[in-house]
Amino acid sequence: MKVAIACDHAALDLKEAIRLHLEEKGIPYHDFGIYAQGEKLDYPYASLYVGRAIQSGDCDFGIVLCGTGVGVSIAANKMAGIRAACCGDYFSAKYTRAHNDANVLCMGERVMGAGLALELVDVFLSTPFEGGRHARRVAQIEALERGELE
Repeated sequence: MKVAIACDHAALDLKEAIRLHLEEKGIPYHDFGIYAQGEKLDYPYASLYVGRAIQSGDCDFGIVLCGTGVGVSIAANKMAGIRAACCGDYFSAKYTRAHNDANVLCMGERVMGAGLALELVDVFLSTPFEGGRHARRVAQIEALERGELE
């Protein structure tokens, strides 16, 4: 498993906490930035870099961060094959993996602390997709993305 991670300028501290957490757990990652206070990046680009890493197969999962997590989730979900979920609680982070096969976790530094964020990262990355009846629904999402759902 390899994780892509990126943030806009509103979430550098949270990204750094998550990056260090991934290192401590021995989880390989690619950090797409930003890297320093004062550096600016609009949130659609953070989503773009993470989404491309997943689309190419270089990374299996992504974590993308902004002030609320909402902007990066909207942007990431515009990309083919990306199922991004903005999560602020344990249940949502667990079941978006189990039922939606989400591949990108979106969170916001301005709405949660690092402690909760690290718990959500852990459950998101450790929860397998259940398949079964949920696979049918994910296939419908993919058909919707291709403009084929009727």
